[in-house]
Amino acid sequence: MAPMGIRLSPLGMAVFCLLGLGVLYHLYSGFLAGRFAFFMLSEPAAGGPETPHGSVPGGAVDLRELLAVSVLAAVRGGEEVKRVREGNVLNAKAKGKTREGAEEQLTTGDLLSNRRMFYLLKGAFPAVQINSEERVDTADQETVSWDRSIPEDIKQKIQPKEVPAESVTVWIDPLDATQEYTEDLRQYVTTMVCVAVNGKPVIGVIHKPFSSYTAWAMVDGGSNVKARSSYNEKTPRIIVSRSHAGKVEQVARQTFGNKTVIIPAGGAGYKVLALLDVPEKNQEEADVYIHVTYIKKWDICAGNAVLRALGGHMTTLTGEEISYTGSDGNEGGLIASINMNHKALIEKLPDLEKTSHK
Repeated sequence: MAPMGIRLSPLGMAVFCLLGLGVLYHLYSGFLAGRFAFFMLSEPAAGGPETPHGSVPGGAVDLRELLAVSVLAAVRGGEEVKRVREGNVLNAKAKGKTREGAEEQLTTGDLLSNRRMFYLLKGAFPAVQINSEERVDTADQETVSWDRSIPEDIKQKIQPKEVPAESVTVWIDPLDATQEYTEDLRQYVTTMVCVAVNGKPVIGVIHKPFSSYTAWAMVDGGSNVKARSSYNEKTPRIIVSRSHAGKVEQVARQTFGNKTVIIPAGGAGYKVLALLDVPEKNQEEADVYIHVTYIKKWDICAGNAVLRALGGHMTTLTGEEISYTGSDGNEGGLIASINMNHKALIEKLPDLEKTSHK
């Protein structure tokens, strides 16, 4: 006898489907709940916690925020520099010699300013590379927070601009003109922060601790400082390092004439400010800044950025752009100017490039 066919009633099929749905629910409800919780934790609710300081989704940083914290870092570092100098607790010691054989000084002001500036910037932008003149001792770590406030003048002049974090390098000079600092020549002393994107300087901050003056600028953004309007290209006033005045004077006067003025000064930051319209009674004025030997990038990056933002130039003595990636030194000396024919200046001073390698 042939087997009889099995027929399910509509009610039986409905019961079977409901049982299947129940099994699927128990299998996947935990997984779906976990994914939903992950989504909720990943996206901050309105009024809830924001993304980490200085960062935006996608591993980017906002240059306006980076400018704001750079200004704050330069000021905070300057407070340490001023406090140490006024308390006369420099504890100066030699940390080595320059290529020219001069003793490089290291003071408590350098170290405390460096610690304050580095950890403020690192806390606000942990994904950004920071290069500093002084070594950071991890055993002496300091927690310095940033409240993410942006000064009104920066808000008014600078629009938010996001760039990939990996393209950014920050250069810190916690105390520029240390030699002059030990000699109590306070007008030359600055603290500086520079931000380079893909090797090009785009943000520069130069702060004078003993007068509380701060100059800042952002390329394709804005600035709180202007270039001077009057220059003498035929017989320029040339500002140089105190130790290089003799090297530059002979060549400069042969090139521009005996009326050329050579201004010896300390600190790369001070020398760049000499090219600008700075409301400082102790700030000398110059038309061209020349350095004829090897120089570190944290000394010049901030000034380079400020000049670029204002339409000026800072190049090697042969006219090459200086890249702020890779090594921390610039081999080719430098020449800086603004509102002048920079190429013509380079062509007039052909012998200085040879001097830079001596």
